[in-house]
Amino acid sequence: MTLNLSQKEAELCFPQLNNSCKKRTRPHSESVIIYTLLPSFSLLTVSLNLLVIISISHFRQLHTSTNLLLLSLAVSDFCVGLLVVPFQILLSEPCWLLGDLACILCSILPYISAPAIAVNMVLISVDRYVAICDPLRYSTKITPKRVKICVLLCWIYSVFYNLLFLFNNLKQLGKYNSCYGECVINVMGAVDLILRFIIPTTSIIILYTRVFVVAVSQARSMRSHIAAVKLQRSKTVTVKKSELKAARTLGVVVAVFLVCYCPYYGISLAGYELMTGSLTHIFMFFLVIFNSCLNPVIYAFFYPWFRKTVKLIVTLEILQPHSRQANVL
Repeated sequence: MTLNLSQKEAELCFPQLNNSCKKRTRPHSESVIIYTLLPSFSLLTVSLNLLVIISISHFRQLHTSTNLLLLSLAVSDFCVGLLVVPFQILLSEPCWLLGDLACILCSILPYISAPAIAVNMVLISVDRYVAICDPLRYSTKITPKRVKICVLLCWIYSVFYNLLFLFNNLKQLGKYNSCYGECVINVMGAVDLILRFIIPTTSIIILYTRVFVVAVSQARSMRSHIAAVKLQRSKTVTVKKSELKAARTLGVVVAVFLVCYCPYYGISLAGYELMTGSLTHIFMFFLVIFNSCLNPVIYAFFYPWFRKTVKLIVTLEILQPHSRQANVL
């Protein structure tokens, strides 16, 4: 009798409380993902995005409107690796032992950068839309000052977006917990789905569909008239080619974003609820981390300047005088 009582107590998060949650048994595969893969990708995400942040911030040649948006996206991805992953590992523990207030703070505050990722993707799509569809007025429409204002508004929106969920859950601590040792928050799923997925995704798809149509049209036009292009217009053609290449690269970034985020929100659209800490939830979260880790890898494949700057950073040549003026393009 005493042995059975001890076993039951060992299965509870708080044996001294009547309404204690039972400790959830974790499969070995789940433990491998949580304690091996997630920390590894977290470290890789932080390292790679830090290289992007240093590159664009340090070298003057990279201080362009498009790269400012890439810098903002890199900061978002950096925060995901640095803040979101450690707290997600903590939240996936079989029992929550830190109290209701810590549950809310750990569930919401680390995700401040998450809405910024979606908004940055929309801003990148707008940038490419103007560059391809209205190239003659791109330099007047998309100025560094305007981009900085947009990036600032993006982060202000992201902060207030998370504070909305924070205050909603602070009204009554532990309201959504069914037992002691559980960490459940209300994320207002419909609002989150519309603001962070449906609206940004729809905007991105519409803009890039238009970019794709115009880009294909311009590519065909350049191929058919390349023999008749005069020397005076050769620079214009080169600019168009570079813009098309940038559109293709950033199109890959946007496509990867959609592939990684669609499964999570697709489940929400289907009406299913993900249990925090479940294997499905962890896999969906892993896709989000994978997206933040993959963006710098895409830059490395498509942008020669990123490969050059990484070499300068790793070899510590950026510590040399006048390294900011180095030719990396």
